[in-house]
Formats: sequence, structure tokens, C-alpha cells
Amino acid sequence: MDIPKIQVSKVDGELRHGERDGPEGSARHDAFIKHSADYHEAEEIIVGDVPFETTSTSAAASYCKNKPYPKSRFNRSVPDPKIRIYDLGRKKAGVDEFPLCIHLVSNEKEQLSSEALEAGRITCNKYMAKTTGKDSFHMRVRAHPFHCVRINKMLSCAGADRLQTGMRGAWGKPAGLVARVNIGQVIFSVRSRDSNKAVVIEAIRRSSYKFPGQQKIIVSKKWGFTNLNREDYIRRRQAGDILPDGAYCQYLSSHGKLEDNVRRFPEAFA
Repeated sequence: MDIPKIQVSKVDGELRHGERDGPEGSARHDAFIKHSADYHEAEEIIVGDVPFETTSTSAAASYCKNKPYPKSRFNRSVPDPKIRIYDLGRKKAGVDEFPLCIHLVSNEKEQLSSEALEAGRITCNKYMAKTTGKDSFHMRVRAHPFHCVRINKMLSCAGADRLQTGMRGAWGKPAGLVARVNIGQVIFSVRSRDSNKAVVIEAIRRSSYKFPGQQKIIVSKKWGFTNLNREDYIRRRQAGDILPDGAYCQYLSSHGKLEDNVRRFPEAFA
């Protein structure tokens, strides 16, 4: 099977960034722009169309239909999700150390199994740790599997005298957990140094092959995991308007007690 080459393109108006031709690709692109808040804040969008052909149970569980069915007192005996770690790498790195932020964004409304999320997490972490070192990045899994999928088990193996054909649309028993993602929703986020940009893109690209459907790699204009653009972060950091707080930052307001402002901004009261 021929896999399309990865296309790198700058954000420019209404250009189609590597989308499929036809109404389906155009509709998906328009929906991505509508739902993704990071699209308008992206520096680059890297598109990889990953082929996905299977007729297994995972393919049937990829469709995002019906209502969410989480584990509760009405839905017991649900197996635990395969993914148990959502933060990895150098989690305690300060906000000033990792200015680069790159996202893996879903381009389809679908369900991602906890097994697929775990496989993608392992792939990205292994490539980053091998190439740049385990202390040179901070990765965060931002899709959480809470929706329970069911299966109606029937005998169809070689030992059965005849194949079972049960009732169509039967309820079934809990089989696993999946994460329900929408168009434009972030799956993975990685922050690192600017010198590791190519390595982070390659690690996220490899992890995208563990998921069905189509994803986009977005190089964000934000500073790390914060909500500030790079220019705004540098300006407000030098002005003392923000305070580093782990992977994020606190916004300091000029309102409040006068003695607090005198202590924080002595030059304004000189």
C-alpha cells in the first residue's frame, strides 16, 4: 500500500493542507477549522494521512455513536484501561525551560481505545528518550478513556459444532474503555526545546500510526503548555506580570491591596 508523503505547509488562508480531494475531505477540513482552537494559533500544520484497513472489533468501536456509557454503579465489572500514565518525561521542568509545544490533533470524530493510546504513548516516549534523552521533553496524554464498549460473545471457533447466530443488536458485556474525541481535539501534547523540533515532530508522527483515522501535527505558537503566545510570554515575563508555576504560569493582577502593589512594583511608586 502506498503511504502518502508527509506534507508540511504554512497556515495560509483557505488552503487545503494535504486533505483528500472531494466533498469528504473538504467537509472534514472545514470542520477541523471550526472546532480546533489551535488551528488559528498554529505556526505549522503537518498532515499525515495514515491508512487504516481492518474489519476487527476495534474498527467497529472506532465509530463515535450513541451516548457516553462510563463506569458507574449501573455499569459494573468494567475492565481497567490499559493506559495508566498520562504525564511522562521531565514533568517537573519549569515553564521557562521548554518553550516549544507540538500537538497531535484528531481530524475525525471517533473513538480511540485505551490500547491504542498506550501504544502511541510508548512509541512517542521511546523515540524521544532514545534520540534526545528522557529529561529533554515533557509529554502529556490529553485524551482519557472513560466510555465503555461492549461485545456479545458467541462461539465461532473450530471446536463448535455450528456457528452461533445470536440476536442482532444484543447488549453484550463490557469489553474495554475508549476515549471519545472530536474533530480538532488534542490527543498528545509535547513540550521541549526549540532545538528538538524535528525530533518531536517525528516522534508524534510515529505515534499517529497507532490510531485509526486521520490526525494532524500542529506546531503551536504558544509558549509551552501556557495560553500565551511567545512574544506575549516574553514581554509579560520581563515586566513581572506572570509568575512561573510548574509547567504553567500564574497571572499577576495589578488590582488588590496597595501595599502588595508597592512591594511588587516599586518603580511605579518611586
